[in-house]
Amino acid sequence: MGERTYYLDHAAATPCDERVIAAMAPFWAETFYNPSAGYEGGRMARQALENARVTCSRILGAKPYEIVFTAGATESVHIALGGVLAGGGHAVVSAVEHAAVQAAVASYAFTVAHVDGRGYVTPEAVAAAVNDETVVVSVALADNEFGTVQPVAEIARRLERIRNDRRTRGVVTPLYLHSDGSQAAISLDMKVSRLGVDMLTLNAAKCYGPKQVGLLWLGSQVRLRPFLSGGGQERGLRSGTENVAGAAGIATAFELVQGARHSENERLAVMRTELIGRLSAAVPDMVVDGHPKKHLPGHIHIHLAGLDAERVVFRLSDEGIYCATGAACAANKQTRSLSLEAVGMSPAEADGSLRLTLGHLNKLEDIPYVAGRIAEAIAKERGL
Repeated sequence: MGERTYYLDHAAATPCDERVIAAMAPFWAETFYNPSAGYEGGRMARQALENARVTCSRILGAKPYEIVFTAGATESVHIALGGVLAGGGHAVVSAVEHAAVQAAVASYAFTVAHVDGRGYVTPEAVAAAVNDETVVVSVALADNEFGTVQPVAEIARRLERIRNDRRTRGVVTPLYLHSDGSQAAISLDMKVSRLGVDMLTLNAAKCYGPKQVGLLWLGSQVRLRPFLSGGGQERGLRSGTENVAGAAGIATAFELVQGARHSENERLAVMRTELIGRLSAAVPDMVVDGHPKKHLPGHIHIHLAGLDAERVVFRLSDEGIYCATGAACAANKQTRSLSLEAVGMSPAEADGSLRLTLGHLNKLEDIPYVAGRIAEAIAKERGL
């Protein structure tokens, strides 16, 4: 490995911001008390927990009691979707949803809303998949493979028309819209009223906070079955002693990234354009995937049919350049991402895919070097 590392996998995990670590530190050894305890130390912990809830609700434009702290996005997704579907009904999910969403609906009746070749799901495709038994639709704000930004607010408006139609026909089945905002929290406006969602999942590990910490925003109209029973914490949905340090961490991380998102978006977009330009010049037959306009500013997905992308990743790792063949959840299971199949990629194209995601650890002056090494690794691998 080289003396320096160049990290191009921010979609998989982000480093914990020093300010986030500082915000969490008091609750590991000083104010370590159980928030349910009645003495002063417990009350201090409870106040810190509720302060974190207030911070998150303010950024979302929501009410504090609508925030449920969880052990990460996967748990949030299962609380939301499983909690709705446990009472029966049908779900609709987009074809490029995270593996957690796919798993959460797998045991229930569900329909996949198809996407186009850019990984984009239209409101029409979602509406076509909804029937009178549908109780929940789940579409990510931006998918984790291509970084395509989805028209969630437009989908919400289309679902409201379906609700109105149901009412006129006497159909009483509720219809909720859930969105996984984990990849989007750094870059997009997360105000729930503008998005039109009923439930929103967030993940601290994707926005420079701690791993295994997340939240679920639930509109007051949503009714869910409990996910974990016990002491009744977090509105009775996921019992267990609250992670006060984690709550402070996600609140601080969320506040920091949302406060800096405009300037960071501009910085990432410049680097993304530069990296794509240099790679395209060096590898002319490279295909850039995803939507050409509606994409996250630091997200790049490329493919070359016939390339062994996994070997390219290994080559780059030896040089201190860390990137991915695709979404980490698929790579962990040594399977192709279903998103690649959903956009019509052949097996040869899917196996030749690389995901390069930029973030805090990247600098514009490093892009020429990184682009050169990636192009060189591709050339060497194709020359075998």
